[in-house]
Amino acid sequence: MTKIYWTDTQAARLKVLGLDAGVLAHGFHSPAQRNRAFQAIEKKQVKALRTELAERLTCRRPTRAFQLAQDLDGLLQTQGFAKVSTPTITTRTSLVKMGIDDTHPLNEQIFWINHTQCLRPMLAPGLYSLMQDFSRLDFRPVRFYEIGSCFRKESDGACHSNEFTMLNLVEMGTPEAERLARLKELAGMVAGTARVKDVRFEQETSAVYGTTLDLVAHPFGLELGSGAMGPHVLDAAWNITDTWVGMGFGMERLLMASANDTSLGRWAKSLSWLDGIPLRI
Repeated sequence: MTKIYWTDTQAARLKVLGLDAGVLAHGFHSPAQRNRAFQAIEKKQVKALRTELAERLTCRRPTRAFQLAQDLDGLLQTQGFAKVSTPTITTRTSLVKMGIDDTHPLNEQIFWINHTQCLRPMLAPGLYSLMQDFSRLDFRPVRFYEIGSCFRKESDGACHSNEFTMLNLVEMGTPEAERLARLKELAGMVAGTARVKDVRFEQETSAVYGTTLDLVAHPFGLELGSGAMGPHVLDAAWNITDTWVGMGFGMERLLMASANDTSLGRWAKSLSWLDGIPLRI
């Protein structure tokens, strides 16, 4: 007898509930048998998720996103990085200095507030401005980082969101011969702190930085972070002459990879999810 499997609606519901529909069933003999199995599995999982959600709220445990930010604060400050905070609203002038003009592909993804201001699509313009000021200091290396929201017009999918959180770190004065090794060292520390174990490095092409060193989760192929180093062609616009290394990480992607998940939406700022738990249960 030919077996039948979950309907598309049932499989989608099980996925929302955090279950792998393919693992849960190897086929049924009749629609009635399948539907009874679905109802039992759904009821059990909804009960478990409601219990977990109640514990999150009553025990006041920090969300994994909050905990990850705290863990990374601890890591980077122990490594000599100072935490900074730059404005969420940036200017057209700053983006042009990053090479993003009206003809740049990224320009179409920017949330413009008016003709001269927008929600920042990346942390880099603010950090470049700080590099310009910090370059006048008489010690090296200068290390700093920021964790903050960025905004791009994305088609919300498995790996993208219109609002996302970035961690960007910068080290100025890294000896030129040590830059690549230093990027890999810093990326490895961040991945380890985020409990992402299986990663690799790939060289990629960036619309802003040209060639970048990317940290990729294996076997998913999910880009977790992207690094660059200076001297860089963008430095002149900011009057930067130091050698430097910098790397940006998607915080939601780090959470996604550490949970072996395939949906960024569970970990993004949302009214539908809390700490990976669906709220419409």
